[in-house]
Amino acid sequence: MTNTRFHAIRSGRGVRRHALACAVGVSLVLPPAALSLIAIPLAPMPALAWDIVYDPTNYSQNLLTAARSLEQINHQITSLANEAQMLMNQAKQLASLPTSVLSQIENNFSEMKRLMGEAEKLAYNVQNIDQQFDTTFKDFTAGKTGQQLVDGARQRWQQSLSAYEHSLKAGATAVENIGGTSSQTSSLVGASQSAVGVLQATQAGNQLLAVQAKQISDLTAMLAAQGRAEALEKSRQAAAQEQAREQFKRFMTGTGYSASTVRMFHD
Repeated sequence: MTNTRFHAIRSGRGVRRHALACAVGVSLVLPPAALSLIAIPLAPMPALAWDIVYDPTNYSQNLLTAARSLEQINHQITSLANEAQMLMNQAKQLASLPTSVLSQIENNFSEMKRLMGEAEKLAYNVQNIDQQFDTTFKDFTAGKTGQQLVDGARQRWQQSLSAYEHSLKAGATAVENIGGTSSQTSSLVGASQSAVGVLQATQAGNQLLAVQAKQISDLTAMLAAQGRAEALEKSRQAAAQEQAREQFKRFMTGTGYSASTVRMFHD
């Protein structure tokens, strides 16, 4: 049995030698072009193979491109944030002032105007003054009786007294408005200092000008009332002198003068 196994091994070696000799013989006989068509697999090859190549230059360029893209995005975000802030600032500039004292100022104007309209007889009207002044302070013709002269003097005295009373009322109204003016001014100054935009500051300034205009109006009305009272009193004194001359003339000529009771004060 041992001889048989040894014989088989020898026979196998012999076959391999024979095949190798045939291949060498064929390579000697065939031309090189024909040998290139014969595929003799020597070792198994994988089905698919990938070669991974690392390129430092390409990698750095890609990294630089990504960094630049990120920087552009950051710039765009910053630009949008600035635009949003600008819109918010514009909205603040257009915000209206929450504080308003215009209604109070209008009430003060109305109150003073109503008071000035209470002036009796010689009021603040040019045509009325012309007519009343000519009738009351200039008409001392001889055709008037003594009683008419006395009635005219009493009327002038009453007008002068009423004018002084009206002047006192105008001064009292102006003084009463000082407290409201001070409160309005403080409120508007505080609103102006805390203004968030140009519109609010402008509106606060305009209302402060309106308060100032109201003060000037009160002062004007008070001075007008005082001037009216002084003018009527001086006109009454001048008219009294003229009437005294007329009455003295009548007394000296003995025409039409008769003594009468004169009531100088109200009952």
